[in-house]
Amino acid sequence: MDKSQESLFSAVKTIKDAILRSQYRAISHVNKAQLSLYYGIGLYVSQNSREGFWGTGAIEQISEMLQKELPGLRGFSATNIRKMRYFYDEWAPVINRPPMAVDLQLPEYNTVPNRSAVTTDLDVNENILTSSIQPPLAVEFCFEDFLKISFSHHIEIINKTSALEARLFYIRECAANFWSKYTLRDYLKADVYGKRGMMPNNFVQTMPDMKQAIKAIGVFKDEYFLDYINVEQLDEDEQDLDERVLEREIVANIKKFILTFGRDFSFIGNQYRIEVTGEELFIDLLFFNRELNSLVAIELKKGKFRASYLGQLNVYLSALDEFVRKPHENPSIGIILCKEMNHTFVQFAVRDYTKPLGVATYRTAEEMPEKLRKALPDIEEMKKLL
Repeated sequence: MDKSQESLFSAVKTIKDAILRSQYRAISHVNKAQLSLYYGIGLYVSQNSREGFWGTGAIEQISEMLQKELPGLRGFSATNIRKMRYFYDEWAPVINRPPMAVDLQLPEYNTVPNRSAVTTDLDVNENILTSSIQPPLAVEFCFEDFLKISFSHHIEIINKTSALEARLFYIRECAANFWSKYTLRDYLKADVYGKRGMMPNNFVQTMPDMKQAIKAIGVFKDEYFLDYINVEQLDEDEQDLDERVLEREIVANIKKFILTFGRDFSFIGNQYRIEVTGEELFIDLLFFNRELNSLVAIELKKGKFRASYLGQLNVYLSALDEFVRKPHENPSIGIILCKEMNHTFVQFAVRDYTKPLGVATYRTAEEMPEKLRKALPDIEEMKKLL
């Protein structure tokens, strides 16, 4: 490529970036204005329909009259007006706060010459409808993200969630990853928020694709019930021997183990050997997950989680990515499966590692609560019935 072509490509990129930034700013301004309007209408309708004296069917009549006053007006059906009221009712407890000096924004209507200084009910209603939606004081509430997503996105979120933390999570993810309304709907249905963070992990920080990170969070659980493990064989003194016995039991019941972990797992091998510059590495269990398109290395630990386990697994993942992973596959994922852990400490321990790591615990049948264990049917009796 000669210098003139290179210069043209550079010019196109510069202009394209400027256009995209301008479009983004324009959409952001329009979105803020729309959300402010809908919030104001929601406030007005809520005060008059819930607290005031509007009669039955008032919202339907208002919608019909608006259509006559403004032919071709869209988005103000009775259903949508009720959504505006719902939008206000759900967010008012969070957003509403005492007014501050910087919030004072007089509508243009008030600047008309010779306007009477006498305040009327009409003035009050106009101020409600034209006042700008204001950011709450809560630090964890990112008002910029709140204004980035559309009214339709907001309605989807408040329809499917009730906890503030969940709503803020979906708002943040929509704003950061430009989810469409239908993508958001799929993630809400999958309960991505409910599944996130159950297993301490660093997937969001280490996976370049947010969708891939969210998938990974949904695939793994924080605890697995391995009812086919023979606990009597795990009472040896040497920890290494214990873990090898645990591994042997899992391999002997590999179909059950895969069903426990979930669909789309394929077993590659145990004590999987990789040689790195003359050093041998052995991964306890190696799987491939079709949904994630990733190798999944599992290290088995009989005792309590230790921070040193992460360093070992991080090296294994580097070796897998360098010598085993195919070009079309996503980065390998590592899971430590141990007997017990402190969730908060593990989340702290994994956050600065560069490879996708997670930690889960396991339980065997003998460790189930006695009440629950007694409630389960006897396997021999079940065989007779069948």
